[in-house]
Amino acid sequence: MSQLADVFNSDGALAKVVNGYIPRAGQQEMAEKIAAAIGNQQHLIAEAGTGTGKTFAYLIPAILSLKKVIVSTGTKNLQDQLFNKDIPIIRKALPNRPFKASLLKGRANYLCIYRLDQALNTAFGYAQEEAAALAQIKAWSQRTVNGDISEAADVQDNDPVWYHATSTTDNCLGQECPVYADCFLTKARKQAQESDIIVVNHHLLCADWSIRETGFGELLPNAEVVVIDEAHQLSDVASNFLGVNLSGKQLADLASDTLAEFLTDAKDMPDLRQASEDLQHQIKELRLAFDLEIRRGDWQDIVGNPKITGALIDLQTQLKRLTAALAPAAVRSKGLESCYDRAAALDEQLYTLIHDQDGQWIKWYETFSKSFTLSRTPLDIAKAFRSFMQLHKATWIFTSATLSVANNFRHFSSNLGLNGAECQSWDSPFDYPQQSLFYHPKGLPSPSDPEFTDKIIQFVIPVLEASRGRAFFLFTSHKALQRTAKLLEGKISYPLLVQGTRSKGLLLEQFKEMGHAVLLATASFWEGVDVRGDALSCVIIDKLPFASPGDPVLKARMQAMEQQGRNPFFEYQLPNAIIMLRQGVGRLIRDVNDRGVLMVCDPRLLKRSYGQMFLDSVPAMQRSRDIEDVRRFFAVENQS
Repeated sequence: MSQLADVFNSDGALAKVVNGYIPRAGQQEMAEKIAAAIGNQQHLIAEAGTGTGKTFAYLIPAILSLKKVIVSTGTKNLQDQLFNKDIPIIRKALPNRPFKASLLKGRANYLCIYRLDQALNTAFGYAQEEAAALAQIKAWSQRTVNGDISEAADVQDNDPVWYHATSTTDNCLGQECPVYADCFLTKARKQAQESDIIVVNHHLLCADWSIRETGFGELLPNAEVVVIDEAHQLSDVASNFLGVNLSGKQLADLASDTLAEFLTDAKDMPDLRQASEDLQHQIKELRLAFDLEIRRGDWQDIVGNPKITGALIDLQTQLKRLTAALAPAAVRSKGLESCYDRAAALDEQLYTLIHDQDGQWIKWYETFSKSFTLSRTPLDIAKAFRSFMQLHKATWIFTSATLSVANNFRHFSSNLGLNGAECQSWDSPFDYPQQSLFYHPKGLPSPSDPEFTDKIIQFVIPVLEASRGRAFFLFTSHKALQRTAKLLEGKISYPLLVQGTRSKGLLLEQFKEMGHAVLLATASFWEGVDVRGDALSCVIIDKLPFASPGDPVLKARMQAMEQQGRNPFFEYQLPNAIIMLRQGVGRLIRDVNDRGVLMVCDPRLLKRSYGQMFLDSVPAMQRSRDIEDVRRFFAVENQS
């Protein structure tokens, strides 16, 4: 019997520590394949359907390999789950294989004692709520061991006040910090250096790649195995990190921090204060030049608008003024030196954004209520990522439930330049033909119909009545979500929960507790959401999830592909939409005892030739176009 069989068998190591453990052939096969890939130093793309148990399937052979391993997950929540739940189980299951594991997040997730003390002692006043939150953070700082801000129960980790109590690469003083010996981030990085298993997230992994964060960059060269979980997200995250993103908030923070340093160490330099205040003013002027609309637009909107172009040039002028004023002040303190370095770097980034004419980049802007971002993203990251992998001679394992399109991995592997990687897929162990029904009614309106959302409600309400609520209604746009919320109000007798009315976590808890609720949601609920049991028995999807053709990044990418003689629809838009649909479908069946109905309201599934590719990419469910089959499906449940 193999070492892995001893772990995954019905009487193996996992069965002894996991209540109700059921061996799954796919899980053990995947573990064996990963062990072989590590042993042969062969990159592997491993797709594992929902319920396979891929976390144990990659963690256990990685740990048994006795190699230094980095595991990268899609989100910080998944990081916490893997480190705080899954790894402790494996530690119990493998008592004879001791290993050291550590959790490492980006610097914004760790308390900065110096910044907190500066904030509490600053000459600037805070609003009452901010002052109270800072006092709570101070109290927590005296008892925390790790400094991970997610542990601070009294202040939410997304509260803007954390800006005053955490550091950035721009304002960190490094080894010259007076409390460097107590730095939580430094301790976390040191612990990671000394660990066998390091759990990070894609943002941190890509920050290392793009050399955006010093310190963590020392980790990857030492890794012998890199496991990328939720690997379908990696390409988008990597594209962002390889580009340039300059925000109004970055500039405003620079001006604010310079003013604070001016009051401490440069009161005899009035030009410094004036330049900071003028930059603050010009940031607001540029935001106003975009008008009040909140949108994401093509860079050509800027080029073709003299008002915006003028405000952007004025911003560049003010940033250069501040940089020049900081140059002689930089020798006075580490804080002023840091401000000068930041100003010079931002000035260089702004110059690149304004003057870049390289056809290998996509440029766009985004406006928010009080701020904006100016961005540049590479058209293609495959060559850069392939070079990165070759630079670090680790074995790379890419895994997710959704990596293939109609059983083909070409889209995923070409995006990351994974030539020569072995590919294998394991189906979900769930019995989809018995546990689920795919409902696609006749007579659906065209998605291009201006009244599409209004018209599909007549098809949706009978399904919600049959399922007795207990549904996710997933949308491809916020506009359709808001319209549906109005249309369903008072039309169904089940609680209606709407994304945006409260936090995602709170909405999920309410959905589970209510038992018969209908949750209306967009992108963030299509993946990474796990609701097991009867509370979620129906998933309704309004349209096939094609990205908006008006999106400036997509539009530029499609134009570039056309110029290369490629077909952007079949090579890019369609594969991404299929993977997104598979993620949405994956919300329905999360356990061997789950049952549910999937409803897709888009007639293109059967009316367009590419619809078959969507159908070939989802699990083999029963299919029906008759609402009576839906009623019978749930009637069987009610009788049992």
